[in-house]
Amino acid sequence: MPNSKATPKQNLVEQSGARRTGAAVKLSTTDLNSLMKALDIDVIALTEILVPPGHRVEFGTIDVPGIHYNLSGMGRISINGKPAIPLSPHLLIIVPPNTPLTIEVDGESGPQRLISRDCWTRRDGILRVAVPDGQPEIVQVCGFFNASFGQSVRLFGELREPVIEQFEPADRIDLKLREAMDELLQQEVGVGAMTASLLKQIVVSLVRRSVKSSQRWTERFSILADRQITRAFADMVARPGAAHSVQSLAHCAGLSRSAFMTRFSDIFGQTPMAILRDLRMRQAAIDLKTTSMPIDIVALNAGYESRSSFARAFRRAYNQDPSDYRRTAKESKADIRT
Repeated sequence: MPNSKATPKQNLVEQSGARRTGAAVKLSTTDLNSLMKALDIDVIALTEILVPPGHRVEFGTIDVPGIHYNLSGMGRISINGKPAIPLSPHLLIIVPPNTPLTIEVDGESGPQRLISRDCWTRRDGILRVAVPDGQPEIVQVCGFFNASFGQSVRLFGELREPVIEQFEPADRIDLKLREAMDELLQQEVGVGAMTASLLKQIVVSLVRRSVKSSQRWTERFSILADRQITRAFADMVARPGAAHSVQSLAHCAGLSRSAFMTRFSDIFGQTPMAILRDLRMRQAAIDLKTTSMPIDIVALNAGYESRSSFARAFRRAYNQDPSDYRRTAKESKADIRT
């Protein structure tokens, strides 16, 4: 029979054990919807890889995640020096930040030739690997990007193992990536927003696949693995301007105040109120760029009753007063139109 007089330390141990064994409250579709809606995508680069038979391409490291989608061809990919896995059409891999990888295609005979990094060329906004000779066997599109909530919470920042999913032509992942590359080629107004939107659709497709799969790879992400903490975080993301407190967020998570603070800080590396300030500044920046509402209302929407305290917080986040930030955003739009 459970001890009804368990100490706070014992309760925390039991809660941590429940989290490790998956006994925590299941993350709801509503929470996932809130998180996906607020997810910001920043496209760093798009790369087209063409590897002919008998060649190998070695990638260095980059401090952002990468989406690698195999459009066509058969070969092998080795990630972070681990045993190679087969590459087939419509295989999608998300590679964690700072992870080297190698793509290989067998030839008729003889050793594989290394495609050196000198073969990388940039043309029309797209980085390509030049094909030394012959027709490519592997055709792959890679996108390097950041996915974040506000300025401090990165979805893939703590990912340690690659995410590998086999899609089908009907999923249209290849078409989204091709459209993103076409956007870069055309360089029309809103190219950044369009490419970000297309990559976000791919991330959402992965989350949908995970929800339906028996192997939920979303649990590899620290901010999604602890479902009780994620539920509270999703509420912060959905309603950054609400009157949240540590106590109300702990209640949302179904935890004691001390357990909530410990688990939240372990996952995010910051306190709940520090993350909340970041989310509120994100909301304020969106309102300033996309609406004409008075700054007093922008402050209220971001959870600040005082315009002066809002302005101080905004300056710390963006090194600008809210009015200057709005004016700069409008001037940038005007420059694009002309």
